[in-house]
Amino acid sequence: KVTIVPRGQSLGAAWYLPEERLIVRPDQMLDEMCATMGGRAAEKVIFNRISTGALSDLEKVTKQARAMVTIYGLNDKIGNVTYYDSTGQSEYSFSKPYSEETAMLIDKEISTLIESQYQRAIQILEENKDKLNQLADILIEKEVIFKDDLEEIFGKRNFDLNLQEETSL
Repeated sequence: KVTIVPRGQSLGAAWYLPEERLIVRPDQMLDEMCATMGGRAAEKVIFNRISTGALSDLEKVTKQARAMVTIYGLNDKIGNVTYYDSTGQSEYSFSKPYSEETAMLIDKEISTLIESQYQRAIQILEENKDKLNQLADILIEKEVIFKDDLEEIFGKRNFDLNLQEETSL
């Protein structure tokens, strides 16, 4: 369900059905980051400028990219290491369990991940600008759209059922 009706401090919102996933692959995380950057990317594609409207999206992708790099060991440059502190102490600690050089590399890798997914979102929207405009027209008319509206514009989701079954195991 997607709406353009302001909700609290948000200018609009998207609701997703919960998925039961315990194991997430890096490509799934990147796809989610790309989708999350879609609002900001749409501003860039349509208006050639961006706004502060994507704050919660930026928070979400930054947290996800940081987790990929520092918790799950899903970054080639940082490697198979985790800086996860299961005691919860690190949030209030003034020292980090890595060097300043590693901290700079972590920051660079997080930024690179986010920027690559933002650019990917821009490319996808530019290639599908006509569909983006159709979606915007329906949102302006109805204010709320559902899965059926999306399928009418974009067609049914195209995904590998075997991959979905593996993910839910």
